[in-house]
Amino acid sequence: MSWKLRAAPAGEVGLRRELYFLSLFRVLEGGLFATAAFSPLAMGTAPPRSLAWAGGAAIAQLTLGGMLFLAVRHSQWRPRDLFAVGVALDMAVFMVLLLALPGFGNGVSLLMLFNVAAYALLTRLGWGLGLAATATLIQIATFVAAQVFALPSERPLAEAVMFGASYLLTAMLTHLLGRQLRETQSLARQREVQVDNLERVNEMIIRRMRTGLLAVDSGNTIRIFNESAWYLLGNPAPEHKALGDVAPDLLRRLWQWRQSQRADTTPLALSPDTPAVIPRFTAMGRSHDLTLIFLDDTSLLARRAEELTLTTLGRLAASVAHEIRNPLAAISHAGQLLRESTIEPETDQRLVEIINSQCQRMDGIVQNVLGLARRERSRPESLELVAWSHHFVADFHRVAPDEHDELKVSAPQGAVRATMDPQQLQQVVTVLVQNALTYGRMPGEAARVTLFVHRDGAEGEPMLDVVDRGPGIAAGVVAQLFEPFYTTSEHGTGLGLYIARQLCEANQASLNFVPLPGGGSCFRITMARTEPVSQAAVFQRRPAAPPMA
Repeated sequence: MSWKLRAAPAGEVGLRRELYFLSLFRVLEGGLFATAAFSPLAMGTAPPRSLAWAGGAAIAQLTLGGMLFLAVRHSQWRPRDLFAVGVALDMAVFMVLLLALPGFGNGVSLLMLFNVAAYALLTRLGWGLGLAATATLIQIATFVAAQVFALPSERPLAEAVMFGASYLLTAMLTHLLGRQLRETQSLARQREVQVDNLERVNEMIIRRMRTGLLAVDSGNTIRIFNESAWYLLGNPAPEHKALGDVAPDLLRRLWQWRQSQRADTTPLALSPDTPAVIPRFTAMGRSHDLTLIFLDDTSLLARRAEELTLTTLGRLAASVAHEIRNPLAAISHAGQLLRESTIEPETDQRLVEIINSQCQRMDGIVQNVLGLARRERSRPESLELVAWSHHFVADFHRVAPDEHDELKVSAPQGAVRATMDPQQLQQVVTVLVQNALTYGRMPGEAARVTLFVHRDGAEGEPMLDVVDRGPGIAAGVVAQLFEPFYTTSEHGTGLGLYIARQLCEANQASLNFVPLPGGGSCFRITMARTEPVSQAAVFQRRPAAPPMA
């Protein structure tokens, strides 16, 4: 017989736990049956028909029930087999005791009611009703046997039928109740998983917030804090929980806020090596036992304000540049006509040259401002950097030929493929080369600029370095190289390198300054790969050193 046991909500572990308690109840039943069969008091009030049968059934229930109780705890026994053996034992003992102990028939039938309820909980509805019907048939069969063999019996047929109906009704109600409890437990477990997932999401969000967050109780003890707050507090030790020990100035602000409900918005430095913050306070709960402290990093606020200023300035500059270009073109055209004329003296020719040079300078300024204002969307595609670099150098020499300055390419054997918008890469490299030719030359010498194509390791990211052998860049200037409107030349706008880096970031690339040990400057463009990276190359990759010209 294959029993269709109901799957417990917690799996086989939960089913074994339920069988464990059923086996423990079976041992208790065996003890009660043994007491009814062998107790002198029971012998005097309700003597058994057959002491041997009654005692044997009680001992079998007690012994085999104990063995099943021990077997449930071992995983090599299947739960359905243990359940089948237990049911067969209960039914056999139940039938024998009803015949051997007529004086305890009601008690035995009542204990069987609990067994039937347990069967209905552990099995399907059909099996539960079938076992209840079996117990009912045993009730009626023992009554019929007593009548056939003329055994003395005090139990009427109506009592056996009523117990049988109780078994069936109990099996039905217990199964329905168990199903409702299982559904409730399953729903509670689903809700528990959802709540756990939400807690993990909230914890991840709080931990990754750029704004520092602390939770402080009424005793000014820090309960929780995220990574940003830990950094802004100066990386305190985990055992330091008192706010007064970690940040006494912040505790003073908190005390003032609790007294007046007005927060001081003056920036506050919580540690010598961290940026200033603006603390904000929020009370949690009706009793205000917990206070949330938000630490707004002023450097982030300044960066956002700078981005907003640049956006506004870009729009304004675009409109101004649009208005400048038309008169600028007219001036340039007039200067060109004056230069081509043969009637003006040499002084006028010099003035014409000044007009043309200043027009070119203003046109460069306008181009930079327009490039900052109307950023076109990048369209990355696969490029072969070695061939592209040679093509760039050839075009550059055709457009701006110079017999003294040197611009060449240094590349490895084979192809180096990268992913980037070719037009925007052309714009970036043009800015870098022009800067190198202008500022990367020693006094009285020609400029020497090299485009180095290489990789970061054997199979790393493709790189394009623009290297010059000029005087280099001062250490104090490097940190401000890519800031907008920063320039060391009176003829520059300070937008070239800033726009170049923005274009690289739009293509998932990076532009950085790399110092050279032998002097000179190196601006490195690190681009995304086109071909896939092998797993071994990821672990063997090493940072690439600046190439030597």
